[in-house]
Amino acid sequence: MSFSPERLDRFSRHIVLPEIGGAGQAKLVDSHVVLVGLGGIGSPALQYLAGAGIGRLTLVDSDSVDESNLQRQTIFSERDIGHGKAVAARRWVQNFDRSLRVTISDRRIGAGNAGELMASADLVLDGTDNFATLLAVSDACVVAGVPLLSAAVGRFQGQVAAFAGHLPGQPCYRCFVGDAFDAEDCDTCAEDGVLGAMVGWVGTFAAMQAVRVLLDGISTFGDPQWGQLQLIDGLKPGMRAIAIPKDADCKVCGRE
Repeated sequence: MSFSPERLDRFSRHIVLPEIGGAGQAKLVDSHVVLVGLGGIGSPALQYLAGAGIGRLTLVDSDSVDESNLQRQTIFSERDIGHGKAVAARRWVQNFDRSLRVTISDRRIGAGNAGELMASADLVLDGTDNFATLLAVSDACVVAGVPLLSAAVGRFQGQVAAFAGHLPGQPCYRCFVGDAFDAEDCDTCAEDGVLGAMVGWVGTFAAMQAVRVLLDGISTFGDPQWGQLQLIDGLKPGMRAIAIPKDADCKVCGRE
């Protein structure tokens, strides 16, 4: 792939990095990422995915912008209040980089429609706060053979992990949480509170991990770190990683 002088200048800081280079940037431009959830995690993740030049983005969120979102959902402004998040996010991307291809879905995602949204993706990044949605997305990713990057925040604690349950020996998200959370029973930041900068940290870290997954086998920065749960502590602060084993009895990915 050749870049126009304008695109070459835009991504020059990536290209001069030996760990990414021209081949890595070309791969990012040729990639399709489905971003599920355009809230506190999805907003900064979208900004840095778009900034990285991800050529095709599918944005999924059925919610509308509320005034309370503006404390942490950085792509929205006061004029977006009352409008659908997916529509407002597409507008942000188009204003940021007209060369990116953007499609949206403002339908609530579930087992019935997750598969069609994931089918053509190179990676799905899920930043939702609902276990039923997370598990529907994870199950669809396993069936479609698409990697899943999951990111979540609870007060001052964040977690990011990449899953490839479709690959032999690798866990899926259901291996991590089990089957007990298919109901919509998550705690919410409205009840527990959330620091805007904390979700920003997790969202931008998730975007960096997404680049790692997409560049696997392309450049030296490519390292998907399958099944490695990165735990992010905003109070100390600090990070540590733990390994998630594959569940041989997982009803979705355990039957290889």
